[in-house]
Amino acid sequence: MTTVLIAGAGPTGLTLACVLARGGVPFRLVDAAPGPQPGSRGKGVQPRSLEVFDDLGVVERVLAHGRMAMPIRTTAADGQVTLSGTEPVAARPDIPYPASLITPEWRIEETLRLRLAELGGAVEFGTALESFEQSDDGVSAVVVRDGVAETLTARWLVGCDGGHSVVRKQAGIAFEGETRDAVRMIVADVEVDGLDRDAWHMWRHEDGMVNLCPLPSTGVFQYQASIAPGQDPEPGLANMQAILDRRSGRADIRLREPGWTSLWRANIRLVDRYRAGRVFLAGDAAHIHSPAGGQGMNTGIQDSYNLGWKLAAVAHGASPALLDTYEAERRPVAAGVLALSDARLKDAIEQKGLVVRSDASTKQLGVGYRDSALARDDRDETARLRAGDRAPDATGLTTPEGERRLFDLTRGGRFTLLSFGAPPVIDVTTFRVVEAPAAPGEVADTEGRLADAYGAGARTLVLIRPDGYIALISDAGDASAVAGYLAEMVGSTQR
Repeated sequence: MTTVLIAGAGPTGLTLACVLARGGVPFRLVDAAPGPQPGSRGKGVQPRSLEVFDDLGVVERVLAHGRMAMPIRTTAADGQVTLSGTEPVAARPDIPYPASLITPEWRIEETLRLRLAELGGAVEFGTALESFEQSDDGVSAVVVRDGVAETLTARWLVGCDGGHSVVRKQAGIAFEGETRDAVRMIVADVEVDGLDRDAWHMWRHEDGMVNLCPLPSTGVFQYQASIAPGQDPEPGLANMQAILDRRSGRADIRLREPGWTSLWRANIRLVDRYRAGRVFLAGDAAHIHSPAGGQGMNTGIQDSYNLGWKLAAVAHGASPALLDTYEAERRPVAAGVLALSDARLKDAIEQKGLVVRSDASTKQLGVGYRDSALARDDRDETARLRAGDRAPDATGLTTPEGERRLFDLTRGGRFTLLSFGAPPVIDVTTFRVVEAPAAPGEVADTEGRLADAYGAGARTLVLIRPDGYIALISDAGDASAVAGYLAEMVGSTQR
């Protein structure tokens, strides 16, 4: 019997597998596809997801295959050209990754598979989940590989198997929303002659938009063209070229045979629940929406980042009630993402072009869980930072080992306590702020950035969750509150 069976090895399933592997939780990760999926598909990685990758130890690989804050060259229907996004976005002490990154989704999957292998895990490609049954004790599932069926058991099953999720359907979880056949888009990966790779090229036309985005670390562009009712939806080279010629007004840009194509239809759907007994859903299996705003892949990654540490904690002895907070925290986030992406889609239809704009609403740095049962603090409601918020980074920290940033200290998927006063005697990784650090676990906030980021006083205690959100803040320095929280939430197996 394994602990967790994960169906689907896209970014969502791979992130979950990495979190579990790092936490020492046995799992199996199966995917019906014979191998890694082709095509760029999603290509925008938001700052919050980059922080997840930082914690998982893969952010440098991701950054090496992408481009931060790519400029956008837009040609209007009257031929007027505008260039936006040319100014570099500087990192802040509390935000190490201030802008979104353009990189093909398959690169994210490649990086996560490599990290999973380093952690001792692997994807079982060509292995389809056929059916499952669950009891009070676990899930019994039938998987099929090369025509041979195998029955395996697990404590939990997580469906990360996309919009057509077998797990969701067999669990009887409703996928509420609508399919808008009138809103379609050809998406493809193509080689392009006659166009530079310095910017994301967009053309607006009365027929609709067409754009070509150079995909970093590859020799291809992602082609996107909106298809209105009555227009030819064929994703073949001839039709794609004809659309580009007409909408761009240029005859010097030539497409080569695409390596991957897809006809995207607008599906706006959200499950009515994220859990049915011992079965959970994450990513596109739970929510699906337009690519406007670049939220889909990122929301799935963060679903898994939230669920993973909770499954690990319960597997190691924490109260099963901890798993109830997954839906309570993540479903409202998905509902907000659907509303945002739907609004962006409507703007795109009205303006005959994609609305590509990275702002606070898309970066996902403002996602938080203040209303969660896991959020505790003794601060006033008007406080700038509260329990449930994203734990900000801070630079300029001095330790006996040298200068560090806060994310260097909290990395690793565990609870971390920041103590701005006397260190409490609690079995949790603790960093105490002092003037002259000499012992392990002591840090000097030389420039005051840590205290400023957390609004800390002389006695403040801040407990940070394994997924980088604030669990508890006590400006009164209440060590018993911290100890009680850990005992209640994660039992005696805090690691």
